[in-house]
Amino acid sequence: MILPIVKYGDPVLRAKGRRVARVDETIRALASDMIQTMHEARGVGLAAQQVGEALQLTVLDVSEVEDRPSTLKLNGVDVDPRVSMPLVLLNPELRLEGDAVTGTEGCLSFPELTAEIDRTMEVTVRAETLEGEEIELEATGLLARAIQHEVDHLNGILFIDRMSSVAKASLASRLKRLQKETLGK
Repeated sequence: MILPIVKYGDPVLRAKGRRVARVDETIRALASDMIQTMHEARGVGLAAQQVGEALQLTVLDVSEVEDRPSTLKLNGVDVDPRVSMPLVLLNPELRLEGDAVTGTEGCLSFPELTAEIDRTMEVTVRAETLEGEEIELEATGLLARAIQHEVDHLNGILFIDRMSSVAKASLASRLKRLQKETLGK
């Protein structure tokens, strides 16, 4: 089922997600719906907060992006990121590695808005799967950027929080308008 995507201004986007203590049919259905919603919206990631649930749950899929390559190691084994998607991560914990690189990001909760954001291009993630398995992922490229963006969401941090003050100032009127539209509903 396609879920409505929460827009900037909704307080749930600032909520730190609760740990997923137990995977049940509700969590499985939510993850499945989030994958469908992300694909329908043509996104590469979606956090539970973006569909109104303050949980430590995110889905990712960079398989359709050809011009921004990624690498992925799953439990120390190189895997093709295109065939390993979509990913469902529960209770992810990040370790950032390497220098930060500036890159363009957008967000489904901020329609038609992009900004240059500094992120490390390598991450290691410990997370749980829907099967209750603990996994460790090492990612680079777009996947590393997307994981950082989505884990920020899980902690109530938005990509506008990572913008330079100049960029944020230049988008202030658009952000205010989006917030007003969201709160006015």
